[in-house]
Amino acid sequence: MTEPAEEAEGPDRPASPAPPRGGGVTGRSGRFWSRRRVPAALLAAGVTGAAGLLLYDVAAVRTEHAGMHWRRWLTDQLDRRPLDDGWLLVGAALAVLLGLVLIVLAVTPGLRTILPMRRDTDRADVRAGLDREAAALVLRDRGMEVSGVQSVRVRVRRSRATVRVVSHFRDLHDVRRDVHAVMGDGIRELGLARPPTLSVHLRRPAKKG
Repeated sequence: MTEPAEEAEGPDRPASPAPPRGGGVTGRSGRFWSRRRVPAALLAAGVTGAAGLLLYDVAAVRTEHAGMHWRRWLTDQLDRRPLDDGWLLVGAALAVLLGLVLIVLAVTPGLRTILPMRRDTDRADVRAGLDREAAALVLRDRGMEVSGVQSVRVRVRRSRATVRVVSHFRDLHDVRRDVHAVMGDGIRELGLARPPTLSVHLRRPAKKG
């Protein structure tokens, strides 16, 4: 009997029981923090430039020279415009947005493409991580070993591994069972601190013509 061509999806379930973090030796393995050199360099350059202009203007005024034109213009505009002026509101909104972006960059780890691995040592300076694309490639190769599988696409995120399989023969339920078993073993062998939940989507090849 020919199997239906539409996609057959099963409920999401954990690939395998999460192994003990740190192998019973170490503590929690958190995410890697990004150094964010570019935002830090841009912020430092902006603050340095603004501070330099302000100090230059203050020094000029103190030495009885005319202040910079932009400061006089800005002071005049702030003195004339009411607090509910549209341009003032836009400027305040941009300043608030910039502040929120900087706060988010300061309190979030970043490096979302690096998955932290289990720490099997008690040395605090030793950590390991696995790139998500590399993890997806390993799982794809494991999935291609299953009999009846024609192609596999894998997308790995921090909390979920989505596997899309095209099976050209064998019963879909049998293929799904084997794929779940192989992928579960593969995720466990990756040695991740937080193994992602496995989601398998299985279908037949599209009919030509």
